[in-house]
Amino acid sequence: MSKKALAHLRTADPKLGAYIDRVGPYRPNYRTAGTHFDAVVRSIVYQQLSGAAASTIHGRVMALYGDASPTAAQLLRTPVEKLRAAGLSGRKVEYLHALAKQVKTRALPIESLHELDDDAVIDTLTQVRGVGRWTAQMVLMFRLKRPDVLAELDLGLQKGLQKVHGLRSLPSAKRLAKVGERWAPWRSVASWYLWRSLELDD
Repeated sequence: MSKKALAHLRTADPKLGAYIDRVGPYRPNYRTAGTHFDAVVRSIVYQQLSGAAASTIHGRVMALYGDASPTAAQLLRTPVEKLRAAGLSGRKVEYLHALAKQVKTRALPIESLHELDDDAVIDTLTQVRGVGRWTAQMVLMFRLKRPDVLAELDLGLQKGLQKVHGLRSLPSAKRLAKVGERWAPWRSVASWYLWRSLELDD
């Protein structure tokens, strides 16, 4: 898959192609272990935080359950104070409890997400309070391994496009989406390279 994707991206966007050569092989950090529920919990924890801070807080939350991912029932039984002490905001605790409640009552068919197309996954997940489009897109990319997802509201991707294309100002979500049309059907792959481009010194 990646060889075909990279060939397409190099042809469709030579500026991105130059960064593909600099970054090297496509090695996304897929979250294949555990359940879909675990992946959504992780995505909520990571919302609006830097990778390092989010990783630390996620690790503390997992430590509450013996360094394992909690079930929906376990999460609901955990006192709010304990989750707050792990570093979660009050709002995120509410979001996690809302998710756990819908999973426990089977109102949310979370373990069937892989059977749905991309739009249906987004529609399903965004029914949960606190799960927006970005969170659903991260699940699509890193849990379900969907190849053609572009999180146009992601600040890192906007900064990546600014760097790769040499733009004077930060592009809007609309401009990112427009440029991203040329990357289809491999927008997840292009996204990974935009993120990685920010780690390179120019």
